[in-house]
Amino acid sequence: MKRMTAIAVCCLLASGCWNAGRSGENNPAVPAPRDYASDVPHSIVRTEELTELMAQTAEREQRMSDTVSVSPKAKPIEIKQEPPAVPPHQETRAKPKPSAKPKAPPKAPAVSAQQSSSGRKLSLSELRAKYPDWFKVSGAAKEPRIALTFDDGPDLRFTPQVLDVLKANGVKATFFLLGKKAEEHPDIVKRIVREGHAIGNHSYRHPQFTKLTVDEFASEIKKAEEVLNRLAGYRPKLVRPPYGAINEDELQWAKNRGYVIVNWNVDSLDWKNLGEQQVLGNILGHTKAGAIVLQHSAGGDSQDLSGTVKALPGIIAKLREQGYGLVTVPELLKLPKSK
Repeated sequence: MKRMTAIAVCCLLASGCWNAGRSGENNPAVPAPRDYASDVPHSIVRTEELTELMAQTAEREQRMSDTVSVSPKAKPIEIKQEPPAVPPHQETRAKPKPSAKPKAPPKAPAVSAQQSSSGRKLSLSELRAKYPDWFKVSGAAKEPRIALTFDDGPDLRFTPQVLDVLKANGVKATFFLLGKKAEEHPDIVKRIVREGHAIGNHSYRHPQFTKLTVDEFASEIKKAEEVLNRLAGYRPKLVRPPYGAINEDELQWAKNRGYVIVNWNVDSLDWKNLGEQQVLGNILGHTKAGAIVLQHSAGGDSQDLSGTVKALPGIIAKLREQGYGLVTVPELLKLPKSK
């Protein structure tokens, strides 16, 4: 309001100056003499007009103040303020451009066979690569020798027949025996040893090792070992896992106690109740120098291993014709039979 008052005063002063100028225009050559007496009433008039104008202005200010004041019942006026297009602290920064698509995270590198500490289970081939001295499936390929092995015995039905064929042909083989069956047929165990064959530990009850804890696995090995030691007179160094299944923790346990895990690289598949010719074909079609051949000298009640017994003489003859010597697994791997 003070500003409006100042403007009004300026206007009045300007008006006075303009009127004075206009009076001079009537006779620009000779200016009229100044009548100071007449200036006094004029100044008084201007002062009175200014005073009246200021009073009117003050009255208008009062009326406007009364109008703007909010009554108790009136609602406050809300003034919406639009936010600035760019926040004040970002005014000097360029607006970032949105990316079209977020980039996919980089793929983790594949875990190698040596990184089992991450929890990944190693395959049997990876285990053999990692523990070549403690996990065997064959012997040296440079020497023309092959080892015949027989699992799941002893029993009174097929094991004696297998022993008869081996004896008749002067062949020494390796029998991976179950502790429970060895307890049931101690005389067969003693015959195996007496006739020059090697024995290995095939567990006590034939469980799948990978479904056991390390303690349960260890119990199977130690319990079978006690039986075999009592009947054969030594603690076998060789261990063959049932189904050929073992994990790294179990393998390390066996390694730390002087055992060697022995699987095979030629499978006769005779446990499928195959006939003589099928067993012959499965073995002769895959044997090479250093091979370890899997067969069975016992099985479940429903298994018929007569094909194994019938095929055995022909297998021995054919392998010898090809120049292979038939030896035990300890001889093939050049390991002691006992721990």
